[in-house]
Amino acid sequence: MSKAVFYHAGCPVCVEAEQVVVDYLDKSKIETEIVHLGTERNRIEEAERAGIQSVPALVIGGNVYHINFGASLEDVKKG
Repeated sequence: MSKAVFYHAGCPVCVEAEQVVVDYLDKSKIETEIVHLGTERNRIEEAERAGIQSVPALVIGGNVYHINFGASLEDVKKG
């Protein structure tokens, strides 16, 4: 089973994207972890290493998919 990590910061754009994306993914093929960078600030560095530049974003198989634009990772760091 593949793993996906969905990073967001809790903004309305992020929450809506989370609902749509997570519901869309085939749960029999992909295990999805949700990371709220607003409350899990210790994972911001991990998101940077993964290549996240803005949230919401989805990482699957080392590939980063930036979805819409809620906030830059720099803005999340200031948060």
